[in-house]
Amino acid sequence: MYDIKTFNAIAPVGLARFNEENFTINQSNSPAGIILRSEKLHDYAFPASVLAVARAGAGTNNVPVKQCTEDGIVVFNTPGANANAVKELVIACLLLSVRPILKGSNWVQTLTGTDTEEQAEAQKKQFAGTELEGKKLGVIGLGAIGAMVANDAYRLGMEVTGFDPFVSVDTAWSISRRVKRAQSMDEVLKTCDFVTVHVPLSENTHHLIGKKQLAQMKENAVLLNFARGELVETTAVIEALDSGEISNFVTDFADERLLHNDKILVLPHLGASTEEAEINCAKMAARTLKKFLETGNIKRSVNFPTVEMAFNSPFRFTIVHRNVPNMLGQISTEIANLEINIDTMINRSRDDYAYTIVDIAETDEAKINAAAEKIQAAENIIRVRTIKNTEAVSY
Repeated sequence: MYDIKTFNAIAPVGLARFNEENFTINQSNSPAGIILRSEKLHDYAFPASVLAVARAGAGTNNVPVKQCTEDGIVVFNTPGANANAVKELVIACLLLSVRPILKGSNWVQTLTGTDTEEQAEAQKKQFAGTELEGKKLGVIGLGAIGAMVANDAYRLGMEVTGFDPFVSVDTAWSISRRVKRAQSMDEVLKTCDFVTVHVPLSENTHHLIGKKQLAQMKENAVLLNFARGELVETTAVIEALDSGEISNFVTDFADERLLHNDKILVLPHLGASTEEAEINCAKMAARTLKKFLETGNIKRSVNFPTVEMAFNSPFRFTIVHRNVPNMLGQISTEIANLEINIDTMINRSRDDYAYTIVDIAETDEAKINAAAEKIQAAENIIRVRTIKNTEAVSY
């Protein structure tokens, strides 16, 4: 029986995937898994029982990923589950950036008298704006969201240029062939009327857009950030707007320094807040976490490699270890010394860590437990799990 600890409000349809035969929700101080949305876990004392954390969303900057990795805790996210919600908001804000729709709507509310229609007609030119068609959009980061923004912006008649040095095969297939691929971020900044950022936050992308990058943009350019607030250097943006280096900034992150500025549109982090997105993220996070706990298979992890293998043997060892030479030989030797036969084995590494799945034909649980203890005691081993094969489950 696995207990799942939740933070934040997780959509019930997602939690329903944890069947009552194998799972409980918030019933123990020693949970096997954690599922969360925006709760910050950097100061959270992880119980030793925690095997995995599933974040119902794409970003994991609220999770201490490095610490989790060192402790053998697998961290999952839900890439693409909220992509449509964010994409729709970005497209809406592209329209708002060229048409002063909000200002016009607020102005109409100030009209008085019986001739409001005539007043509106007489003054509407001040809210005319321009059109997106024919304008150039630069998309920095062509993941699930960036690719969707690029495709839909092209359908609106924009000339779209994308930059991402790490485009996946799946994303490459999904992007319209009419989206031009830039060779550098500088190319996007210098040539586009609108630039939207869709990259994950990391040490390498912190303040990805700063003073130097803003200076390269067109004077009438609009910058949009719906990924992570820290990707854009706030002080530099304000200075660029004040000096006329760029014309407008649109963001989903409510830094107080950005408020009360006519050139800045700030939203209250609405990107992935639709009902559909929350449901999709909860379902994906729960499905991924459930599969990992019941089979040891890893998919959509941000700190460990993808490792999946059909579970057909009576028992399975899953082993988190350091990525050093001869680990597989060491693991195999410990198992063989107890006269246990290995059915099949798979190993994958990611940077300094690796993950190994070993399926065994042995049914003697005493021998299995002894082997697990021997492996756990070996050098460079971080965590060993023993999983018993039960009847087939669906995900």
